[in-house]
Amino acid sequence: MRQAQDLKIVFMGTPEFAVVSLQKLLDNKIPVVGVVTGPDKPSGRGLQVQPTPVKKLALLAGLPILQPDKLREPQFIQSLREWQADLFLVVAFRILPPEVFTLPPLGTINVHAALLPKYRGAAPIQWAIINGETETGVTTFFIDEKMDTGEMILQTKTPIGEFETAGKLHDRMAVLGAGLLVETLAQIATGNVQRQPQAGASSLAPKITKELAAIDWKKSAREIFNFVRGMNPAPGAFTTLQGRHLKIFRAHVIAEAGSGSEAGTVLKADVKQGELIIQTGGGLLAIDELQLEGKRRMSAAEFLRGHQIRNHEKLN
Repeated sequence: MRQAQDLKIVFMGTPEFAVVSLQKLLDNKIPVVGVVTGPDKPSGRGLQVQPTPVKKLALLAGLPILQPDKLREPQFIQSLREWQADLFLVVAFRILPPEVFTLPPLGTINVHAALLPKYRGAAPIQWAIINGETETGVTTFFIDEKMDTGEMILQTKTPIGEFETAGKLHDRMAVLGAGLLVETLAQIATGNVQRQPQAGASSLAPKITKELAAIDWKKSAREIFNFVRGMNPAPGAFTTLQGRHLKIFRAHVIAEAGSGSEAGTVLKADVKQGELIIQTGGGLLAIDELQLEGKRRMSAAEFLRGHQIRNHEKLN
C-alpha cells in the first residue's frame, strides 16, 4: 500500500507558521522535491534584505527553492512541471491561479487555521479571538478557484483560552496544522481520502492592517479585551494618550457595566496600586501591559510610575 513517504511534494509557504509544517514533512521523511516561498525582503531596524522563514529552513535542508514575483510567470510554471510532483502543499502562502494548482495529478491541498467555512482569508487566528470565539481549529482542503472554498479533507478542533493571545494561539495552531497535514497525506497516499463539501455559515478573516488595530472605546469592555488579545503581538491594539501613540498588549475586564462616564475616559490612574482603569462603551477595562511610542513595553504599574496621567483624561 502506498504511504506518504512515497509521494513527491512541492511545499509552498512563507512565514513561521509554515515552517512548522515543512519541518514536520522533513522529520517524517516525506520527499519534498522543491519549495516555493516569497521574495527576500528588507526587515529589522537596519532594513537588511532577509530570506523568508521557510527559505531559511529550505536552505538548511538543501532543498531547491523558487521565489516568483508573479505566480503566472511561464518560467515559474515550467520549473514546477520539471519537479514532477504528485501533490502541492500550501501553508500560509498566496492565492494560487488555476495554472498552478491544477498542475499536480493528486491536486493541491491547503492547511488553513480555522474551522472552515468560518474565517476564510488571511487572518483567521486573529479574527477568531477578536470575535470572542472559544473554539477554533485547523482544516485541510483541496484548493479550487475561490478563496478557501474547496472540498475539505480533515478538521481538528482546539479550545481558545480565555486570556490566550493571537501569538500564543498561532504557535499552537502551527503544531496542530503540521500534525493534521501528515494525517492528510497518509489518507491521500492510500487513496482513501474522503472529500467533504464545506457546509454551514461562512465568514471572512481579512488581512490585519495597522489601521484596523485602532481601539474603538465605544465598544464594550469584553469586546475591547478580545480585540487587544487578537492584535497581540502584531500590529498591537492602539489608542492615543496625550497626543501620543499608545499600544495596549494586555488587559482584563473589571466590570461589564460602567459608571456612565464617556467611553475612553481614565477612571482610575493609581500609582500606588498600579491600576489603570478605562471606561468603555459597556463596562470597565483594566490595562495590564502597554507601550508608549518610543518606549519599551511595560506593565501598567511601571508606566504609571514614569508617566503622569490624571483621572478623567481621555483616550482617543
